[in-house]
Amino acid sequence: MIKKLFTILLLFTLVLCTGYRKPYRYTIKAEKDAFFHNNVGLNYLQDRVYYAAIQEFKIAISLSPSTQASAIFYNNLGETYNFIGYPDMAKDCFENALQLYGLNFKYYLNMADCYISLGEAQKKINEFRDSNDVYKKIQLGILYIKTGEKRKGINILDEICAEEPDIMITPAIRQYIKETLEAGI
Repeated sequence: MIKKLFTILLLFTLVLCTGYRKPYRYTIKAEKDAFFHNNVGLNYLQDRVYYAAIQEFKIAISLSPSTQASAIFYNNLGETYNFIGYPDMAKDCFENALQLYGLNFKYYLNMADCYISLGEAQKKINEFRDSNDVYKKIQLGILYIKTGEKRKGINILDEICAEEPDIMITPAIRQYIKETLEAGI
């Protein structure tokens, strides 16, 4: 009798436990997944697995292609390409990062390093010299500093800080000027 009761209770418990199951539905949350893949890419970079890092950054970009956050993903991809010796591929990434979010000073520094690696620094200086666009002037100032004409570059960046004190990038420009001056002209 106890054996029968125990068997019936066991079967009843099994039916209840397995009978009601909520169906599993995976929903893609593009923004969250994009940050996940970017972070995985950063972990691969830390482990020096560059090909896998590049693929993860590309996945992150494809999940969130035209958002402000994608600027971070493009920059990370560009830095990876630059690091492994492909500045031509990095150039497109940095340009995309600047197009999506032009208020991160690090993107301008990376772009300038890329121009120098490609031997395009003087060409870009000539291109940006007569521009009235504040963002091109930022790039011009950095290029002057990185190509050895520090006084010209500092003057241009200082003018930007004076003319545009309210843009978000101004504190980073001031910090860069300060660091450049401390390093010596």
